[in-house]
Amino acid sequence: MSSHLRTTMEVCSSDGFNFNVTLREFGCEQCLLSRPDGSSSFIQGDTSVLAAMYGPAEVKVSKEIYDRATLEVVIQTKVGLPSVKERLQEQCVRETCEASLLSSLHPRSSLTLILQVLHNDGSLLSCFLNAACMAFMDAGLPMSCLFCGVTCAIARDGQVITDPTATQEKESRALLTFAIDSTEQKVMMSSTKGSFSVHELQECIAISQKASEKIFQFYRESVQRRYSKTL
Repeated sequence: MSSHLRTTMEVCSSDGFNFNVTLREFGCEQCLLSRPDGSSSFIQGDTSVLAAMYGPAEVKVSKEIYDRATLEVVIQTKVGLPSVKERLQEQCVRETCEASLLSSLHPRSSLTLILQVLHNDGSLLSCFLNAACMAFMDAGLPMSCLFCGVTCAIARDGQVITDPTATQEKESRALLTFAIDSTEQKVMMSSTKGSFSVHELQECIAISQKASEKIFQFYRESVQRRYSKTL
């Protein structure tokens, strides 16, 4: 079952200036694959990711944790072997997932999340996070909250661009990605690159928190559409 959303909103900053926050069209489909316990595809503009969730399952003794599940995140690139960049992205996704999952309910077990890049046209890390959350929901894993990813690019002139394309990322002087939780809209994880001021960081966080409302709304609507068809 697939869902799509395109949205534009206006966000008021702390100094009273209004930002027009535009998110590219979203698309999502769950339960795509038969072998994983949960799967999803997530599309943001021309960026698309396929996520597969396996577990809880038996874990190797060397990786066993006595009081919680062991989560492993693997990113597979479209071409070639994963690099240091993918390893850093795996760490960001894993830390976000561990903060959300109630892994203590599955001690001495293994959870494996595989993220396959289908096409990258910017905001890839936030697309990873969104695909992971939808795969967790499809697998029925216990979570304390949902999470989503929002990427902001700061242009040379100081303009903040949400959900930037690959070209906009290359032309920007700073790139910031945040993982936002669904209960209190707190920042669960941040990944930054480039130079920016404290004020610009605060503006990007505020914009990401506001943009996350539309993403969580899209989560709810996509799940509602899926189960309304199956009931």
